[in-house]
Amino acid sequence: MSKSLENPALDQLFREARSHNGWAEETLSAADIQAIYDLAKFGPTSANISPARFVWAATPEGKEKLAALAMPANGDKIRKAAATVIIAYDLDFPEHLPHLFPHNPGAKDWFQDPAFRESAGFRNGTLQGAYLMLAARALGYDCGPMSGFDNAAVDAAFFAGTNIKSNFICSIGHGTGENLFARSPRLTFEQANRIV
Repeated sequence: MSKSLENPALDQLFREARSHNGWAEETLSAADIQAIYDLAKFGPTSANISPARFVWAATPEGKEKLAALAMPANGDKIRKAAATVIIAYDLDFPEHLPHLFPHNPGAKDWFQDPAFRESAGFRNGTLQGAYLMLAARALGYDCGPMSGFDNAAVDAAFFAGTNIKSNFICSIGHGTGENLFARSPRLTFEQANRIV
């Protein structure tokens, strides 16, 4: 039986974690990036389809390439953060199902309908993006998710010739607290939940 995390861990992951805008001047190494992914990959997806694909803009050149395709304020964040990851989803994910879901060899055929494949890829890729943020927070990093960028231009620049589509981006590093807004309200349990 699993036991609950202690309050300091819950604070780090949820209650005290914030979306950051200002970033310490530092780098995120390939080993740091892999450590984040190696935690995030264990988050569940439907039939283990694992459609998310991650491109890490961690070099000055990569950051500039991505920043140029974002709204100006977001471009500045991308340039300053240790890294900004493009969270995308691969519409060719069924090709990996014989390996990822081996106990059902026919699972690949469940996704022949393009609309269903798109919705499953987007939904589960979004889940994996959230897992990646929680993994980063669990390892002591801060996150700054963003959607203010040109998806079509990012797809052309980073995923040309593939069936991969960008979803959102997220800066990762250590936040400075610069331009950190007061925490916004959340819906109450009663506003957001029904027990039936």
